[in-house]
Amino acid sequence: MLTPGQKVVRLPGIMTTNDLRAYQARVQAPTHVRYRGLDIYSMAPPSSSGTTAGEALNILSGYNLSAEPRATALFHYLEASRLSYADRNAYVGDPRYVSVPVSGLLNPKFAATRRCLIGNQALTSPVAPGDPNPPYTGCAAQSASAIAPEGGHTNNIVTTDKWGDIVAYTNTINFFGGSGQVVPGYGFLLNNEMTDFDFAPPSAGASDPNRPAGGKQPRSSMGPVIAFRHGTPVFSVGAAGGSTIITTILQIILNHVDFGLSLPAALAAPRVSQTNSATSLAEPLFSNSALAAQLTSKYGEKFTLATGPVLPLDNYPGDATALQILGHGRAEAIAEPVRLGGGSAMVVNPAR
Repeated sequence: MLTPGQKVVRLPGIMTTNDLRAYQARVQAPTHVRYRGLDIYSMAPPSSSGTTAGEALNILSGYNLSAEPRATALFHYLEASRLSYADRNAYVGDPRYVSVPVSGLLNPKFAATRRCLIGNQALTSPVAPGDPNPPYTGCAAQSASAIAPEGGHTNNIVTTDKWGDIVAYTNTINFFGGSGQVVPGYGFLLNNEMTDFDFAPPSAGASDPNRPAGGKQPRSSMGPVIAFRHGTPVFSVGAAGGSTIITTILQIILNHVDFGLSLPAALAAPRVSQTNSATSLAEPLFSNSALAAQLTSKYGEKFTLATGPVLPLDNYPGDATALQILGHGRAEAIAEPVRLGGGSAMVVNPAR
């Protein structure tokens, strides 16, 4: 709020109302992978969640996570995340401007070339991307690149109606307060999503699919999921949290599908996020656990303690909302019990 004597400074820009008028929302086919008998659908590029979470699930499909010791299963989760984020950074951008090898990134044969890099010790980040173009042989990798930070002022909504229609919707204004500009007369904030572009390549002469260009959309991590079994929806989940959106959704799926937690318990469980970084970001309840100690001593994983949704904005694993389809016209709405003060989950018109 302005105090007496303060003025609004209007910075010059080149965007005009004609640019807004020319904008068209694109309808794209979702990404799709099969995992433990489920069909997992998510967002296509320039969102990176569908390809990145999908690739990680393909890598993890080669392990029987439910039968492994939990520390081993979590080690495989962290390493699959590390590798899939390397491929995200190298290949995913706006498909109107760069060639995004979606089918390759989601090919189980490509996932096998990434899985074979996982041994008995944590890889050193930044790990190099793989080659998602066939033929898929060996464990070859390209040059490495690091992840760029993203904002975290994001919301996720999942809902269903009595006919079984499901909407999974994520929206963002990027950093807290977005651009700090409110549309006069309408009262909503404009985003500052342009900061999600990479304004410098990861290294001199390196290619980067997320460099800015006129009319180009920046890469996002938004990626709500709808999961089906035998053509029937069984759950939906999405998250906020900048670049940790992907690992939040991925870990909730593993908690629920592989580790047998109810969906509310899967959301509430302590989180740890690996984004091809030197350390994995761990919430206090995870960082202080016996599992974290095992991952450090046995597998060489390293952790940074998440401080919560404060600056820097990427320093916490994301928060989520979800929906469980119970059958017979019943559904359960699920939100965070504690993170960010707790979320909102309700049935507006309950069945009687």
